[in-house]
Amino acid sequence: MNLSLLAENLTNPALLFFILGITAVLIKSDLEIPSNSSRFISLYLLFAIGFKGGQELSHEHMNAEILWSMGFGLLLSALIPLATYFLLRLKLNVSDAAATAAAYGSVSAVTFVTAITFLEFHKMNSSGHMVAVMALMESPAIIVGLMLLSIFRKEQGNTKFELGSVLKHALTNGSVVLILGSLFIGFLADAKQAEGIKPFTNELFKGFLAIFLLDMGISSGKKLKSFFSYGWFPIAFAILIPLVNGIITAYASGWVTSEPGNRFIFAVLAASASYIAVPAAMKISAPEANPGLFLPMALAITFPMNITIGFPIYFSIIQ
Repeated sequence: MNLSLLAENLTNPALLFFILGITAVLIKSDLEIPSNSSRFISLYLLFAIGFKGGQELSHEHMNAEILWSMGFGLLLSALIPLATYFLLRLKLNVSDAAATAAAYGSVSAVTFVTAITFLEFHKMNSSGHMVAVMALMESPAIIVGLMLLSIFRKEQGNTKFELGSVLKHALTNGSVVLILGSLFIGFLADAKQAEGIKPFTNELFKGFLAIFLLDMGISSGKKLKSFFSYGWFPIAFAILIPLVNGIITAYASGWVTSEPGNRFIFAVLAASASYIAVPAAMKISAPEANPGLFLPMALAITFPMNITIGFPIYFSIIQ
């Protein structure tokens, strides 16, 4: 792996603002983001992610491979949180296990961009529709995470479980409605008309993301002791499970596409963990879930592990 690429990603401003938030807590600063502002930023990020994904989808000319790729991406995003939730429950409570499973079922846009750069370094490309696949993979994991949260909360409270009410709650949850609704609107919106809000959804995104991660860093810093109190389990999970997901997907993606670049991107998406859409959704939908657990796992462990160890492994399997 190119060390300059590693250095470039580890000095990403968004990541550094997350570290600043943790540092502010450690030095006992009074720095904080007002709760109303924090909620607005969470809603904005979900809106921007959904709308941009819908715009990408609208530019695609559908064929069998694209449809299979989208179906495969949706399946991955739903199955990974289902499989990992029960492993996480060995050590975590219901809320933390569901939020962490959703984070690892969803995807990281920053890891995706890094993977594109990795392919370019090796003089390879992926198809344009893989951006749309990435956008589609954001929400199924959130829905599955919320369903798991609802199901097992009810079980703990000895309340009768009803699939219909659980599914309705997951699909009508504010964060899910916003990201799916924005995706649909982005898909339907006329390209010229959409240009009018492009500065809001594109140019401002990185700035709002930096503030959001600063807020997440402050939240994580306040609960940093609780992260280490879990012992070796979250660290081992954040290293091994994404590698397993990426390796399995590197092989399985051959059933969907023969393009090496697309197969590599599928492996990277399966191995990545969300630190934008899922934390934003869980902050609204499950505020009791501990961001000081799943955010350090995704940002401080899984992200650097993927770009240093994971990428070369997935690439060599596909080659």
